Amino acid sequence: MTMPQITKIEGAKFIVTVDETRRIIRDGTIVVQDGRIAQIGKLEELSGVAADRVIDAREMVVTPGFVNGHMHISYAHAVRGVFPDDLGADYLPTVFRLQGAMTEEEEYFTSLLGITELLKYGTTCFLDPGSTKYLDACMMAYEESGCRIIVGAQVSDRPNPLNVPVYSTGEAISLMERTIRDYGGSLNGRVRAWAMPFAADYCSRELLEAAKGLADRYETGMTMHQSNGVSSVKAHLEEFGVRPIQYLEDIGVLGPNVLLAHLIGVDTAEIEAMARTQTKGVTCPTAALKSGGGLSVHGMLPEMLAKGVCVCLGTDAGNNSNLIETMRSMYLAAIVYKDSREDTSMVPAETALEMATINGARAFGMEDEIGSIEVGKKADLVLFDTRRPEWRSLHNPVSNLVYNADGRSVHTVMVDGRIVVEDHKPTFVDEWELIQKVQSLGEGLLERVGVSYPSRWPIV
Repeated sequence: MTMPQITKIEGAKFIVTVDETRRIIRDGTIVVQDGRIAQIGKLEELSGVAADRVIDAREMVVTPGFVNGHMHISYAHAVRGVFPDDLGADYLPTVFRLQGAMTEEEEYFTSLLGITELLKYGTTCFLDPGSTKYLDACMMAYEESGCRIIVGAQVSDRPNPLNVPVYSTGEAISLMERTIRDYGGSLNGRVRAWAMPFAADYCSRELLEAAKGLADRYETGMTMHQSNGVSSVKAHLEEFGVRPIQYLEDIGVLGPNVLLAHLIGVDTAEIEAMARTQTKGVTCPTAALKSGGGLSVHGMLPEMLAKGVCVCLGTDAGNNSNLIETMRSMYLAAIVYKDSREDTSMVPAETALEMATINGARAFGMEDEIGSIEVGKKADLVLFDTRRPEWRSLHNPVSNLVYNADGRSVHTVMVDGRIVVEDHKPTFVDEWELIQKVQSLGEGLLERVGVSYPSRWPIV
């Protein structure tokens, strides 16, 4: 799709820049040129700037594109909502059995629907933690949609109860390296590739060290699941004499280019280890709360933030959290700890918004490119239509954004200066046709694999 060379977003009610001074510009205008932010200022200051296209942003709130630090994009939408609530973690082996049976066609269309949902609700950049099998097919979805994504190859070299594929250590290392080499920098830099061991519990020390070595050598990142379950903590203490994240520090597998996902059940010593090594974290409150993960009881987000650990937001997959809207995680991050600690000073709205934007950019090593609205940065922007009841009355846009609004009010989304959502509709796909296609594919997948969870209420 061609795009105008110069686009002007004119007269926004508020521009929430999340820049270094956290400016909020009333009656503001943004000029986008060649995919980047060229000028930002008051409406009257930039009224004389000529543009190929002018977007009327009156009554709009403009924010940076949201960043989702942990989102399994390729498999969940095809079987979304089939798992009963009380399965708990027992659903995971079935998840990966279904994922393992998916075809290229199924993964492509399912990914495209997941990306469509993310973009429609304001998420412009996200990390898929390596669970996409057919990256070549899914690259078409990334290209068509215009999203910004981090990919990788999810690997394990130890038996596991989750049906995650097990490789020899050498095969796992080679697969990660090939993926980094083959996909990193694709689509004009919108695709990056990281090392992605699945979880320390299912990876040998050799594999973990090699993954960190690849991240260092290729100047990229590494991510893995780090949930610190009771059995994992017990096993680490018995075998190594330290807790899981302390063990990772001891073997040199923490650092500024490492992003640990979930982080339920960490303790103060592990937080100190992350802070010392500048290791990043991602919390997924939508998934944790739905799965009974104990986030409100065991979560240590306020302590991590207090120690200067960069923590961003994720949603996990559409079949455990069931929703992938980053704004919902932002809302939950801001309210869960207020309630669990009985302290309304916990995780202010401003902090939650930072977690969804600039912290996500830092976690990805992309803070010089995205995460805030500043001259020279990529034009990844979201325009919210505030002519809706949930936005009014509007005095403090940050408060309204975090506590009142949701993705339904997203009017326009831009990635790299390209408009991918306009008037609430994706510009790159017929949304209803895509939905019907994924519905059909999901029904076929469940039948083929022999998975069925009937409704507990009669469907007549």
